[in-house]
Amino acid sequence: ESDTASEISFQFNKHKKTPSIGSHSSDMASVSSVSGSVLSVYSGDFGSVDAQGTVEFALDYDEKNREFQVHVSQCRDLAVVDEKKGRSDPYIKTYLLPDKARMGKRKTSVKKRTVNPIYNEVLRYKIEKMVLLIQKLNLSVWHNDPLGRNSFLGEIEIDLASWDWSNRKLNWYPLKPRSLSAVNGVDHRGVMNLSIKYVPPGSLGPKNPPSGEVHIWVKDVKDLLQLRPSGVDSFVKCYVLPDTSKKSYQKTRVIKRDTNPVFNHTIVYDGFHTEDLKDACVELTVWDHEKLTNHFLGGIRLGLGTGLSYGISVDWMDSTQEEVAFWQEMMSAANEWIEGLLPLRSL
Repeated sequence: ESDTASEISFQFNKHKKTPSIGSHSSDMASVSSVSGSVLSVYSGDFGSVDAQGTVEFALDYDEKNREFQVHVSQCRDLAVVDEKKGRSDPYIKTYLLPDKARMGKRKTSVKKRTVNPIYNEVLRYKIEKMVLLIQKLNLSVWHNDPLGRNSFLGEIEIDLASWDWSNRKLNWYPLKPRSLSAVNGVDHRGVMNLSIKYVPPGSLGPKNPPSGEVHIWVKDVKDLLQLRPSGVDSFVKCYVLPDTSKKSYQKTRVIKRDTNPVFNHTIVYDGFHTEDLKDACVELTVWDHEKLTNHFLGGIRLGLGTGLSYGISVDWMDSTQEEVAFWQEMMSAANEWIEGLLPLRSL
C-alpha cells in the first residue's frame, strides 16, 4: 500500500524563515519495513512456577555494523511447567530497558520438551553505542503455551553502562524472579518506524538539488494506546521547528480502528543549508482523530537536543539521546536512508 509524498520548501535564517509551499502527490512503491511486534515486557503468566536454573550467553558490539549482539547459547535446570507431563517448551526473549525506550523484542526459537534447551542463536539490535550505554538488557526465559498463556521461567537484567565490553566469552548467569523495577517503570506510548535522509545541495549533480533536502518517511507505528474498544483512529503531524505556521505543517491520512497503523507517507523539506541541521528539529506527533477534538498519543523530536535554535533558547530542542543519535547518523551519512524504531513520548 502506498501513500502520498509531500514536498515543502523553506528559507532558513538565524531568526526566522519564510515558507513558500508547494505539494505534490506521487506513488511510492511499498517497501518492507522492520518486522516484529512490540509487545509488553510483562505479558504472560508470572505466578505459575518459581524461577530457577541458569542461562549461558555472551554480549558483543559490532562497531563496523553498529550492531548490538546477544549470543544466546543454552539454559540448564529450568523449572518444569507441565508437571503431569514433566515438560517445558522454553524460549528466550530480550528487550532494551528501562527509559521507556522500546527498541523492540527479540526472541529465540522454541525448544520443546526440555529443561536444558540449546539455542546457539544471535539476537541483534541496530543501535548506536552511545545510546546502548544508557540501556539495560532484560533477558527472560518463557515456556511457550499453544493457547498464548506463556509462563515466566526467570530473567536477568544487565546494566550496559557498566558492562565489560572486552568480555566476549560465554558465561553462565542465574535466573531470577521478575524484578519490580521492570514491572513498575514503563509508560509505553508506542514505537514509530521511520527513515530519514539528508540530500546536500548539488550532491546529485550540478545544482541538483538546488538546496539541501530532508526526507522523512513515516512507515508505521506499533502498539498505540487503545482509547476505545474499536481501537484508535490515528494520524501523524509533522513540523520542522522553529516554523510552526499552519501553512508549513504536514500530516498523514487517518488510519481507522488500528493500534498498529501503516502510514507509508513521505515528506520532503527543501531549502536547507547543511548548517541548518544543527538548529532545526523535526517534530512528529501521533494523534487520535475525533470529530470535536484530536487526542495527543505521543511524539518524537529529531534534532541535536541542545536547547538552542539559532542562538535562542527553546524548550522544544529537547531530543532524547536516542533521537539525537538518529539525527546525528543522518547528518553524517548524506544521501543514505537511516532507519529507526523510536519510542513515542510525552512532549
